[in-house]
Amino acid sequence: MPDTQSHLPDALYTAEQVRDLDARLIAAGTPGLELMQRAARATWRAVRRRWPEAGVLTVLAGHGNNAGDGYLVAQLAHQAGWVVRVLAVGDPAALHGDAATAHQQARAAGVEILQWLGQPLVGVVVDALLGTGLRGEVREPYKAAIEAINAADLPVVAVDIPSGLSADTGQALGCAVCADLTVTFIALKLGLFTGDAADHVGQLLCEDLQADPQSLSQTPATATRLDSANLATLAPRPRTAHKGQFGRVLVVGGDHGFGGAALLSAESALRSGAGMLTLATRAEHVTAALVRMPEIMSTGIHSANQLTGLVAAADVLVAGPGLGQGGWARSLLSVVAGADKPQVWDADALNLLAAGQVRLPSGCVITPHPGEAARLLGVTTAEVQADRPAAVRRLAEQFKAVCVLKGSGSLIADPQGRLALCDRGHPAMASAGLGDVLSGLIGALLAQHMQPFEAACLGVWLHARAGELAGLEGRGLLASDLIVIIRRLLEELQPCLK
Repeated sequence: MPDTQSHLPDALYTAEQVRDLDARLIAAGTPGLELMQRAARATWRAVRRRWPEAGVLTVLAGHGNNAGDGYLVAQLAHQAGWVVRVLAVGDPAALHGDAATAHQQARAAGVEILQWLGQPLVGVVVDALLGTGLRGEVREPYKAAIEAINAADLPVVAVDIPSGLSADTGQALGCAVCADLTVTFIALKLGLFTGDAADHVGQLLCEDLQADPQSLSQTPATATRLDSANLATLAPRPRTAHKGQFGRVLVVGGDHGFGGAALLSAESALRSGAGMLTLATRAEHVTAALVRMPEIMSTGIHSANQLTGLVAAADVLVAGPGLGQGGWARSLLSVVAGADKPQVWDADALNLLAAGQVRLPSGCVITPHPGEAARLLGVTTAEVQADRPAAVRRLAEQFKAVCVLKGSGSLIADPQGRLALCDRGHPAMASAGLGDVLSGLIGALLAQHMQPFEAACLGVWLHARAGELAGLEGRGLLASDLIVIIRRLLEELQPCLK
């Protein structure tokens, strides 16, 4: 599967930051109308590349600068001989500044402009309704217009951002346009990559509108989009390497009925380069572990006392996969929590943490899905999903840990304020056990001497990219399918030998 997203920049910004960049461009001498014309030309080029034979264009225009872009796109299409119609959802009389000028230019060029009254849509639809300044849920008549676009089953290009999608959080604010193509301007907005964004953005193009690269570099990005060029690296191994140099990982989990979760995590850690792996689980699961992977040192644990020596011998601890929330789980997790070692907490370890049954040591990596994140924060899952960047930052700060908030557009935050985003993945990854594979992978990277934030970023990217590749075969993806692909990706990116 080709790396189709490698052309996008790594820096992600808030809507306010991009508006500030736009204002600085204007202050530096580029007229606002010129920027609008550049945006329109970029959108029109993208439309012609994607749908060269369409010949028909319908623009739905609002009443802000986004609408101005739409009017100028309509003018360009009309001049190229396409059949063009603009349906004004916002009152053109309410336009001002450059957007009003764009409307006048389109009308003067002979573009048909009508008030939107629910007319049928035809051809390629240009969404120029609402921009990045949207606050609160979409109201009428824009709600009805967005619903009409989504019901039309026509090709859709969104100007800057799909209308109704929050540029900062990726939340669909009541409703949002489902675009096939989004052409965004100046810089990438964080909300184009997380939350609901994957169902609305479609193919994404970023046009900088000839912004000064120095001006962009002077604005600190709010987040970094992970790609193969900016991931932390493992050092090549010397030819004299031995297993003791790459850490002993201890996986603690696998209560009655959940042995597979702990085993998946253990196998993932060993396949991802950990030098040694010990699995502490229920005695009933030891035989299955030995049969599946004899390289794992499996120990049946009845009480916390038996775990103490294993924790002391380990370099990295992974706690939670299949752990359960009963007395056995609580006693084992209390031993883990008392160890001053790098740790990864997932699944039931997080549920016990949320319930106040144990305290998290400092410097850990936690990997909640949105439901677990909600329990940790004492809010609803909907509240987490409404502002995923804020939720992951709050978790990192509250627990003094590196936090991976899983889901579409996974986010990684640390207590110092760093934020990274992974826009990889595949819907076939909606399958049991994938989080167990991720926790083991991150544990292995910690064991190979990576710092927690870097290990989490590399682990999340490898996991998601492996899911993309495995997802090419469609539904029915198993968590264990990812493990061999992760190993291959890691070798392709960061060879074991120079």
